[in-house]
Amino acid sequence: MSVATQETNLNAAGKVMDRVAKFYDDPLGFVKFVFPWGEGDLEGHTGPDTWQAEILEDFGKHIREGTGSYQCSVASGHGIGKGALSSWLLIFLMSTRRMAGITTANTKMQLESKTWRELALWHSRSILKPWFEWTATKFYHVEEPETWYISAIPWSEKNSEAFAGLHNEHVVLLFDEASAIPDVIWEVAEGGMTGHGDNTESTAAWFVFGNPTRNTGRFRECFGKNKHRWKTHQIDSRSAKMTDKVKLNQWVEDYGEDSDFVKVRVRGTFPSASSMQFIPGALVEDAIEREAKSYLEEPLILSCDIARYGDDSTVFCFRRGRDAKTIEWKKYRGLDTMQIAARISEQAGIHQVDTVFIDEGGIGAGVYDRCRQLHVSNCIGVNFGSKSESATYNNKRAQMWGNMRDWLEGGSIPDDRDLMDDLTGLEYSFTPNNKIQLEKKEDMKKRGLSSPDCGDALALSFAYPVAPRGLGIKSSAMANKRRDYNPLARKR
Repeated sequence: MSVATQETNLNAAGKVMDRVAKFYDDPLGFVKFVFPWGEGDLEGHTGPDTWQAEILEDFGKHIREGTGSYQCSVASGHGIGKGALSSWLLIFLMSTRRMAGITTANTKMQLESKTWRELALWHSRSILKPWFEWTATKFYHVEEPETWYISAIPWSEKNSEAFAGLHNEHVVLLFDEASAIPDVIWEVAEGGMTGHGDNTESTAAWFVFGNPTRNTGRFRECFGKNKHRWKTHQIDSRSAKMTDKVKLNQWVEDYGEDSDFVKVRVRGTFPSASSMQFIPGALVEDAIEREAKSYLEEPLILSCDIARYGDDSTVFCFRRGRDAKTIEWKKYRGLDTMQIAARISEQAGIHQVDTVFIDEGGIGAGVYDRCRQLHVSNCIGVNFGSKSESATYNNKRAQMWGNMRDWLEGGSIPDDRDLMDDLTGLEYSFTPNNKIQLEKKEDMKKRGLSSPDCGDALALSFAYPVAPRGLGIKSSAMANKRRDYNPLARKR
């Protein structure tokens, strides 16, 4: 190559660098500049879609104002171009400042075959391709690969420290299909972002994208209780340029505009209940708001879920008919079996309960045996894994939760965050013979959720029917009560 040619190339490269530098706070202008819109495989495409442009413009405005870290959450239907926008944002940030970043997704396959491959595609189209290298795990600047990079890291609860923090002046996190990323990864990432972005000269950005498949979890909370911390966008697939409108309209026609299927896959709104969620959030919220009502002749049940691990709680639930709110629940940590049995005996005596249900699986067997020694009245052990009396459910635990779900239509429960999370967090599936099977506690913990101690305690109160008080009295009034009494106390 001649000296003249080298000088021409250097001059051309210098002009590109100068142009790119002007886009430091203009991601939309950058995207329009670095990709060959209307040419090659982008023929017929004039630039970003309207919703993509709005997010790029908002991010640019944030950078210009210098107001700290930027957190953007996008929930949408299918096929709108989330992967393209994700790639543009990463390439923009890498091209305009010395970045360090992490990208992850709900599964390793999603990360490798879609999210990260989409970045490779847009990198290959960019006029800045010579600046960077793309590998299966890292996107980095050719001159500073150790300090100027974005890594593709599959999430793992065993390696959550990988999301604990980035130490560059400019940092970015990007979550794809964020609805299914466990809460524990969100929490670690959130802690890692702390301290970045306070300096107006630095950039700290966190982008999360996904279909709103779950009605619980941190992605859902971006649009709920944590909405004040996030720039939120919910995109209807029908409003996007690239989507198959015929298919979308068929879905709406087949399932209905207000169906959960259409909400998630078309409208980009969260479902009334997640596709695997056993108890809808609305049912729980209504039970919290509902006034507690019960009758003295209804039996008072004390149900006890016994903790198995150090970070779990032993929970005592009191329920009389439709009322599981009036008598305060008890939660204990760190007690041995003898101490728990003593607490059960004490509470049963104080409140004069009619029946005590005890989870006798694992260490609960020792608690149950000790309660029998203490002559706790009408004490009954319940094995969660035993056979269900109903053909609908796979085991006793699923049956109790099913009875509890029916009861919630007319019952009242305490305003307790742990209880609400337990009731709405549990998912279910079907066995090969079409029986309902609840998610295991171990699997809930893998999703970043706690053991549903409070939920199991309430469910235990539906282990077996308990007769109303006074049935031994031979009177026509009590006979009528016996005929009318509904042990599940369901709403009529």
